[in-house]
Amino acid sequence: MVAGSTLQGTVERVVFRNPETLYTVLRVRTSGREEATVVGPLPEVTGGESIRVGGEWVRDRRFGDQFRAQTCEILPPSSADGIRRYLGSGLVQGIGPVLARRLVAKFGPETLRVISEEPGRLREVEGIGEKRAREIERALASQRSVAEILAFLQGHGVGAAQALRIHRRYGEEAVRILKENPYRLATEVHGIGFKTADALAARLGLATDSPERAVAGVLHVLREAAADGHTCLPLPELLRLAATLLGTGTEGIREAIRSRIEANDLVVEDLPGPPGRPPAGEEDRRTYLPALHTSELGTALALRRLLEAPPTPPLADAAAVERAARGVGISLTPAQRAAVVQALREPVSVLTGGPGVGKTTVVRLLVEVARREGLRILLASPTGRAAKRLNEVSGAPASTLHRLLGFDPRSGRFARNNRDPLAADLLVVDETSMLDIVLAYHLLRATRPPTRVLFAGDADQLPSVGPGNFLRDLVSSGRVPVARLVEIFRQRSGSSIVANAHRILRGEMPRFPPRGAGLSDFYFVERDEPGEALEAVRRILLERIPEAFRLDPRSDVQVIAPMYRGEVGVDNLNRVLRDALNPSGPVLEAGGRVFRAGDRVIALRNDYEKEVFNGDTGRIAALEPGQGRLFVRFSDRTVAYERGDLEDLSLAYAVSVHRAQGSEYPAVVIPLVTAHYLLLRRSVLYTAVTRAKVLVVLVGSRRALALAVRNDGEVRRHSCLGERLRFPPASPPA
Repeated sequence: MVAGSTLQGTVERVVFRNPETLYTVLRVRTSGREEATVVGPLPEVTGGESIRVGGEWVRDRRFGDQFRAQTCEILPPSSADGIRRYLGSGLVQGIGPVLARRLVAKFGPETLRVISEEPGRLREVEGIGEKRAREIERALASQRSVAEILAFLQGHGVGAAQALRIHRRYGEEAVRILKENPYRLATEVHGIGFKTADALAARLGLATDSPERAVAGVLHVLREAAADGHTCLPLPELLRLAATLLGTGTEGIREAIRSRIEANDLVVEDLPGPPGRPPAGEEDRRTYLPALHTSELGTALALRRLLEAPPTPPLADAAAVERAARGVGISLTPAQRAAVVQALREPVSVLTGGPGVGKTTVVRLLVEVARREGLRILLASPTGRAAKRLNEVSGAPASTLHRLLGFDPRSGRFARNNRDPLAADLLVVDETSMLDIVLAYHLLRATRPPTRVLFAGDADQLPSVGPGNFLRDLVSSGRVPVARLVEIFRQRSGSSIVANAHRILRGEMPRFPPRGAGLSDFYFVERDEPGEALEAVRRILLERIPEAFRLDPRSDVQVIAPMYRGEVGVDNLNRVLRDALNPSGPVLEAGGRVFRAGDRVIALRNDYEKEVFNGDTGRIAALEPGQGRLFVRFSDRTVAYERGDLEDLSLAYAVSVHRAQGSEYPAVVIPLVTAHYLLLRRSVLYTAVTRAKVLVVLVGSRRALALAVRNDGEVRRHSCLGERLRFPPASPPA
């Protein structure tokens, strides 16, 4: 590999181009090489154009030497043949191959200069009048403008792919807009953040204490906080983080906050509290992005609307519950019976508890009561895989919340809302720990009295990937009735998984089988060094589990890691395990990522057109590299992915704990090393362990395991939902 190289030449042909990702494969004729292959995100070019690209030479195992471009400058063609091919390519509107030949035949190498400087002479060519001559002049000027904008951006450190996104957003106004305020990039162009915008601003000479920079810094801190799960930040924390990011004092930041409040880009309000408390100080002020403030406030108002609605009779009485239980052969404990009755009586309630305590039994019985009593019941979960599990265990139809609410991915709107609410007597939401504040808001906005709502889930699991702490806030608020099941049933069949999960939850080390004992369902393989742990994971997956448990490592075993980075992080595990489990076959490369036929993959977002949901796993059934297309076989059907969709897929030989949440696997292998110390927390380990049905294997150092078990401290999520429920304003909810 040769880094920091430059290549210049004439484009012979465009082998491949994806208009969405901008990934392009070119054959370029250079003076030093007969022909070279250039790959990467590139502006639109055509045969005959001259380009200068910066990047590095790499050797692809399948395609040989390639020049991987990071910057690209389009040079005006100089030869008559190059000009003819350029003008006839279709890039310059109004000129096709025939007219291009006539123009070059008349003006030769001077053709481009004539069009730009003496457009009146174009009328010397047959078929061109005054109007068409002006159109050709404007079209060439526009095409050159694109090249100049890209050259300007790349000359200021912006990569080709980013430059093209900027041009798509702003068109010919791009340079003017960015010179005025480059920080607009961070909010208006997808995939470009504050750091890129700040670097461009510095190159353009903007002052570090400019108001635009302060505003961009404040908004960046709040967006980063939302990505970390916060719905808001205390004002002092926002000031501190923004000052650290910007390297300035706080006065300019305070002014930026004031200006954004006036522009409705920020909301700052006092933390809700009891009546008569002393006046709130700055430490009690919370700062929100408007969408998250609307979601949190709207969720609280909707919950209060349900909780404070006029009482209605229970959907069914205790006698009906007993009849339904006997009818399906369920023997209820007093706690389970109380949980069912509570869900049928209370407008909003919570059902929580760890693995093996019978939450599923309660949901199954509610479905049976609804069937016998003629009640309308809706079952839903935040993710597709959780909805499938809910359907399997309840025997009733279940859907994702997005589908239940009629989400339209094109408009970003929900069909079900306060004007067209859900029609149900009882709504059961499972895996509520995965429910973020934005989706909770849209769900509760579409739920009106007298519908009763049961939120079921394990409050000790990790919170949602998105912002908010919805389930824990409900439990801690004191306003919502909570049924917490604690009696363990699955343990009676000798499950060490369930017993050890509860030990971890209590802060106790899990117990492992003694050496020489028979097969168990819970093991610890001690390896202190990350490299040793990585090799142990590979051998356990390929050899020991298949031999001892007859489980298929390609489909029955899931590796779950706390972090993405590092030697035993998700990214490297996927590379190593793919090479071990699926070492050869046709490949498709997209944006530096390689997919291989037979790969195990996971969906990274909900796609309602494909009916594929975040967390769904499948296997690549076939590839069409020439068309940039692959086909993934999910549990019930095969789905096509074009090259532009491949960013929605990732390898799934290993997944993160958050990505595994809501799923169950026959066996899980969990690497734990001290390098994971940032995420060695009790809730992380507990969530990972409870994903397994048959077998858990922990691999790593005893110290890392002990750290995870002892560390019950969670990174606090800033959220005011609990306070809004505990301390409602004086006026009743609308």
